[in-house]
Amino acid sequence: MPSPQTVASGPELHSPREPLAPQIPAQGTRRASSEDASSAHREGLRPGLGTFRRAFSKASQRALGCAPQEDPGLLRRSSRFFFRSLRHALDDGPAADQTQATTGPGVAHSQEAPSKATDGVRRQSSTGAGPAELEEDKSVADLITERKLLAAFEQLRHLETRLVAEKASRTFEQDPTGFARRAMDVCLHYDGLAAEIGAIVLETLGPDGVDAAVLAELARVVRAEEEAHPEPPADGDFLRTPRHWRQRWEDAVRRSAQERVQQASAGEAPGAVEGAAGLAQLLAELGGLVRRDLQKVQLEVHPAYAAAGYPAWEAYLRAFHGAVAQRLQELAHDARGCEQLYVLLDWASNVYGSPDFLGSQDLALPSEPLPPLLAPDVWARLESDYTSFLETKIVSCFDSILQLEQSRWAAAEAPDVLQGHYHTPLSIDVHMLVAEHVKAAGAISAELEATTLQICARALGLFLPRFEKAFLESGAVSEPNLCANINACEEFRTHLLARFPGSLEELEKPLVAATCAFQKRLLQGLQGDVQPLFKVLCTKAWLTQDLLQPLLDKVVAFAGHLEHVVRPRAQETLQEVHRYVVREYLAQALRPRERFRGVERVSGSQKMGLDAQAIGNTFQGLGSEATWLGRAIPCVADILGETYKDDIRRHLETLIGSYPDIRRDHVLAILALRRLGRHRNQHLLTHAQDLLRAAAKAGGPGAAGGHVLFEEIEVPPSVDVLITCI
Repeated sequence: MPSPQTVASGPELHSPREPLAPQIPAQGTRRASSEDASSAHREGLRPGLGTFRRAFSKASQRALGCAPQEDPGLLRRSSRFFFRSLRHALDDGPAADQTQATTGPGVAHSQEAPSKATDGVRRQSSTGAGPAELEEDKSVADLITERKLLAAFEQLRHLETRLVAEKASRTFEQDPTGFARRAMDVCLHYDGLAAEIGAIVLETLGPDGVDAAVLAELARVVRAEEEAHPEPPADGDFLRTPRHWRQRWEDAVRRSAQERVQQASAGEAPGAVEGAAGLAQLLAELGGLVRRDLQKVQLEVHPAYAAAGYPAWEAYLRAFHGAVAQRLQELAHDARGCEQLYVLLDWASNVYGSPDFLGSQDLALPSEPLPPLLAPDVWARLESDYTSFLETKIVSCFDSILQLEQSRWAAAEAPDVLQGHYHTPLSIDVHMLVAEHVKAAGAISAELEATTLQICARALGLFLPRFEKAFLESGAVSEPNLCANINACEEFRTHLLARFPGSLEELEKPLVAATCAFQKRLLQGLQGDVQPLFKVLCTKAWLTQDLLQPLLDKVVAFAGHLEHVVRPRAQETLQEVHRYVVREYLAQALRPRERFRGVERVSGSQKMGLDAQAIGNTFQGLGSEATWLGRAIPCVADILGETYKDDIRRHLETLIGSYPDIRRDHVLAILALRRLGRHRNQHLLTHAQDLLRAAAKAGGPGAAGGHVLFEEIEVPPSVDVLITCI
């Protein structure tokens, strides 16, 4: 079996006018061979069409396969030696025209002259035929290396046309592999030209850039190839198959965009971004790089392509959009925590999605043609993860607010007075917390804003009972602090609920409950102070002394704090104090420790009238609007002091008509104070019961506007009451 023969390289494609220099056999060049050589001998040593196709495919992959992380300059330099390497590759393979004469192992000699296609071009050039603009004395490889792309393509196109014509004239009938070999040479040079196009695209956005004339020539070459090969040939000839350079150019643009986008995080390993600040910095670098590159495309690259009638802006725009989307998907997969998730969502919707992202309305990103930056399922997952983290974070924020309030209580800090009202930092803290997160969510989407509002409402609804309990159990309970907390609850109701209508209704119930609890504790403090002062009323000492004034002084002092409470709640509290004073005064009068008779009873009636006037004037001066309370004490005083007994019936009618919540026990107690005869008492009691039944049919307490006074006065049975009943 003969040893393997070393095969000389195929002919390098030259200009039709370029003479062939003598070749040295020791260097692997082909010798001139006769076309009359034995066909069987040639067929035995040359590869078939399938072998050439596989060699062409592998060479194309090596020529065009540029990894995304390679230096674009490296691709350009490699393309300059591409054709020389291909020739050496063909020399080392079995594609030889004839067997070589060997003198020993490893000694090779060239066996064939340049292809007929090349020779034909030379002959045509010598007679003045062929393209008028072909470069002289330069091979196709040199033209590609010098980036004279159009000249190189014209030479290749001329060689292709010549080769097809020779095939049609049956020149290769006796040598079918000769056509395949020469066609492969043309195809490999076509691929070399395509590789140079890819290298130019990769260098376009680099620091050095590419000359506009080169870009314009690139565009013309792509268009020329499309015109030369509009569709696959009917006979399946691979030489005339469309090269799809436009698609390869678009692929190169996409690779260029991906490489540029990856440069923004070249120093960051996947998942290595630490914290929201690190992610924000990375996205800022990414946005700046994309903005600069697209501005360069619009201002420099696109005009160069457009001069040749080739649109480039849309291709670059879509390429960068896809690269940014891919990078954002990677960052979304590794995002952790509420802050990082929000940074991603905010950058995608408010920074990249902004109309002025590129700094000019002319460079604005079109929203309709481009697909979403993040897939809908990815966006939904990010929002879901964000709201989950947000709910935990907001609950933690409310815990911190409670701790701050507790530390303020421990330091016995008095509340500030702002715009005439007691003020606690609780109000500002809660308002800022809710407004900040709702505003941030609203900047991303209306759905996320609504979800954030619900989260804030739930968290605040759970916080209020905790805050109420912690405060009432602390040692900081005082009139100023209670008034400040009432103001805070009212601000939540008026400001938060008014600012977000239809979203925070669930807060109404816990806010009312907290307000009532603070008001109740505020009244309990006053009641504890003035309750002992009621015990001295309606006594014999009371007849000759002004024992009511100390009580009214405490009420006035208490009302001074209510001046620093928002008006609706201050009025409610003041009216409740007014009702309490009248109710306790009547309770003391209906169960006196000492009974008055004769002159003392008349004096007591007059004293009650004076006290009623003093109470009414005091609360009127304080601004109480509970005018319905003004008739209760005078009616009882009139019954006690009425000298004309028949008029007692009229006073009783006035009392029951004004206060439908009065009961039979209260009427008995009042009649017991008056000490009328048995028959008159029975007559008045029967008439009072008729009036009470009529009031009950009319709606009970509702007939008097829902006011309650006597219903809360307990009258224990006494001997006088029993005598009155008998």
